[in-house]
Amino acid sequence: MSFLSERGLRAAPSPTLAITAKANALKAQGVNVMSFAAGEPDFDTPEHIKKAAKDALDAGLTKYTPSTGTPELKKAIVEKFERDNGLSYDVKQIAVSCGAKHSIYNAMQAVLNPGDEVIIPAPYWVSYPEQALLAEGKPVIVATDESTGFRMSAAQFRDACTPRTKMLVLNSPSNPTGGVYERADLEAIAAVAVERNVLVLSDEIYEKIIYGTQHVSIASLGDEIKALTITVNGFSKAYSMTGWRLGYLAADAAIVAAIGKIQDQSTSNPVSFAQKGAVQALTGPQDDVEKMRLEFERRRNRIVEMLSAIPGFECLTPGGAFYVFPRVSGLIRGSGGRFKDSDSFAEFLLDEAKVAVIPGSGFGAPENIRLSYATSMANIEEGVSRIHEAVSSLGG
Repeated sequence: MSFLSERGLRAAPSPTLAITAKANALKAQGVNVMSFAAGEPDFDTPEHIKKAAKDALDAGLTKYTPSTGTPELKKAIVEKFERDNGLSYDVKQIAVSCGAKHSIYNAMQAVLNPGDEVIIPAPYWVSYPEQALLAEGKPVIVATDESTGFRMSAAQFRDACTPRTKMLVLNSPSNPTGGVYERADLEAIAAVAVERNVLVLSDEIYEKIIYGTQHVSIASLGDEIKALTITVNGFSKAYSMTGWRLGYLAADAAIVAAIGKIQDQSTSNPVSFAQKGAVQALTGPQDDVEKMRLEFERRRNRIVEMLSAIPGFECLTPGGAFYVFPRVSGLIRGSGGRFKDSDSFAEFLLDEAKVAVIPGSGFGAPENIRLSYATSMANIEEGVSRIHEAVSSLGG
């Protein structure tokens, strides 16, 4: 008999990690692979942040901290929300975790009951539906496309609501599309959430990587929507701290207390000395954040230009994050193309062009692929040139 739980059998592997692993295996064999797979900045963590963690180690800060974060870090997070997002929280409304992904997992575990519906706009980050399922919730997928900048409308949200709807997941700027919800979009969505009494899990991990507009936190749009919002953020993207595994959320104090109990019985506290680095990230100089953002914008412009010139590609210019999400439907068999879906196309690119991209199926968009431009301009130009050459070799 199988000793595996239904939960363990139900969980799907991450397609982003799988393609990255395959690309890395080829690299280990000496193959020159150009990878657009990884969802992490290619910059080093800023020096002043690393120094704060090193100093903490030298000072012996290697013991347990409070389960949901040190008072010092929670205070810095409260100040960050006030300064950057116009949001006022008490430290009792803050929980620090082992990454923004961990924060989302904890939040869903804390509020979802079996059968509760979670509305998730597609394309979506691969972990949202899986984490809802792990909490015994039911993902309800709402399709969006390039015509709306991959933004779900308030009307779509309302139509998807049922008496079982418990939560809406929003991600702006978005992984995988780079789409950004504007203030008017969020105001309309907030009105529906308040009307239907639906929690909003707002994943704002890419808020600092945004182009030509200003990030808006949905919780800042009024007291009623703030009370319903779980705002998730972290340090991995803005400060290039992916391996530090630090994230945080802000929510109603009762929700945070429940999350604290769950974290007490699972991971306990995030790494003690890493939290000192996180304090410095929030309170120290922000120059490196802007330098990274400007470089990402430069790369974005170039990769969109190059991808748009490839036959069969339609590439929207993203408003944030560091991904492009071109539609390759012209190459898919149903449209007269050579490939069954974006999975087989991604496999072709890795095998023939030695370029790693992520197929869109894991994001709920089987006719798209995701490319991360968190890599050098030289790699972007070489990699996209290889894609162009491989597609052109297919003929008409």
